[in-house]
Amino acid sequence: MHPLHNQFRLPQLCKFCDEEESYCNGNGTCESNCTITSICPHPDEICVAIWRKSNDNNTIETLCHNPSEPLYGIMAENYNNTKCEMRKKTSNRGPFYICFCNAEECNDKLMFTFAIGPDPTNNQVVLVILVSLLPLLVLAVLVIASFYWYRMYRRRKLDEWETKKPSKRKGPKGPLDCSDACAIMMDDDRSDSSSTHANNLNHNTDPLPIELDLQVGKGRFAEVYKAKLRQSPSEQFETVAVKIFPYEEYASWKNEKDIFSDIDLKHENILHFLTAEERKVEKQYWLITAYYPRGNLQEYLTRHLISWEDLRLLGASMARGVAHLHSDHTPCGRPKVPIVHRDLKSSNILVKNDLTCCLCDFGLGLRLDNSLSVDDLANSGQVGTARYMAPEVLESRINLENIESFKQTDVYSMALVLWEITSRCNAIGEVKDYEPPFGSKVREHPCVESMKDNVLRDRGRPEIPNSWMKHQGVATVCATINECWDHDPEARLTAQCVAERFNDMDDDLDKLSTCSSSEEKIPEDCSVSVSDDK
Repeated sequence: MHPLHNQFRLPQLCKFCDEEESYCNGNGTCESNCTITSICPHPDEICVAIWRKSNDNNTIETLCHNPSEPLYGIMAENYNNTKCEMRKKTSNRGPFYICFCNAEECNDKLMFTFAIGPDPTNNQVVLVILVSLLPLLVLAVLVIASFYWYRMYRRRKLDEWETKKPSKRKGPKGPLDCSDACAIMMDDDRSDSSSTHANNLNHNTDPLPIELDLQVGKGRFAEVYKAKLRQSPSEQFETVAVKIFPYEEYASWKNEKDIFSDIDLKHENILHFLTAEERKVEKQYWLITAYYPRGNLQEYLTRHLISWEDLRLLGASMARGVAHLHSDHTPCGRPKVPIVHRDLKSSNILVKNDLTCCLCDFGLGLRLDNSLSVDDLANSGQVGTARYMAPEVLESRINLENIESFKQTDVYSMALVLWEITSRCNAIGEVKDYEPPFGSKVREHPCVESMKDNVLRDRGRPEIPNSWMKHQGVATVCATINECWDHDPEARLTAQCVAERFNDMDDDLDKLSTCSSSEEKIPEDCSVSVSDDK
């Protein structure tokens, strides 16, 4: 468990569903299948799961509970377990099986030590058998525990090795096994900040003990601070980032909070969200997230030259983040609502300690829910930063009949960010000082009309010099950039295709795979012809 839980005693995160019918038959291990995760109202509360068997069906109930109070007439026992080990109890409703545990979402997996059947106390033969098997059971538990701790130890050592060698890190290659994919989703970069998974509004009566330290960013709607989250009355603390919205920007805070609160958004290349708070005394709204000391991508590129390996890490991780955002399912195959960022730019992308990217600032994000009508989409407005707006956004001519059109605007913006990353790579030869896309051709903060002249009238794009094409890998990236900022939205690659191209570069630049359009599932050629320059 993370030190934050031990020392500051943040409220536990538990599955919380009313009694629901279940296919669990009380043997081995069962999933609760509860889709609701809740932050317990009080720090002392633990997670509970209850399984009941009746003639017609079986049911499972999950909840938070204060162990100092009785539940269904019984007191909590062994509630500091990290696993949900079911024990037989009896109430006025008859026999049932219950577990008490104290770990994040520990009541999601119910573990039945023995198969459910006749009461062994009423069957002396069964009792003798169980006593005879007890030594074997103890031995099996010891073997399993040893194996478990060995795997945990090995995984921790691997994580430490990967943190020390960021240039060797690669994105997931090919189809992911579900367990691997979920591990990627839940395992954020431990070296950067807290691994607490809140993803919800803070249900505490009192605000978290956060001390603002230093302002590290300022945008149109909010300011971002480095802050200290106190873990205990001692001097120990956790470093976090706090995004502070004034009261009048409630709508922007709520939109970003609602997007972050979607548990399916969790991904290693999406900013790790901790919790949200309404600070009534200060008349402010807060979003509390992980803190990444390297800052945003624009600042990092301004201060650093990067290598070809760095370019691959930054570009691939950004593409994976956008692809996950746009996808209609999680890496485990669970359906999710696609999201478009609508303000993708280098200052809205953070650089983690392992030199991979994570997307942030979802104040203008839009959930592409099936319930949205054409009128709802039309009312979403012309939003974003003018410098990074796609041609169809500048013209206010997005195809509202096709939600893929919104994803294509993100892909255009992503191409400009890829150009920024490439422009600071020492593999291209002479590297100039950092410049944003379109550089001095427009003002520092260009207006929409100015960008219309460059992008629509002149069909202008940032320059890709011939010297960039001398490096085979960079040439492949440049070909991808050209396809992503195509004037025709339908001709652009999907973010998933860009992510696959970067994966293919890891092994063989000449054997690039194909991927499918996210809308029509028609095979889209992801192979690259570096000789074509659009």
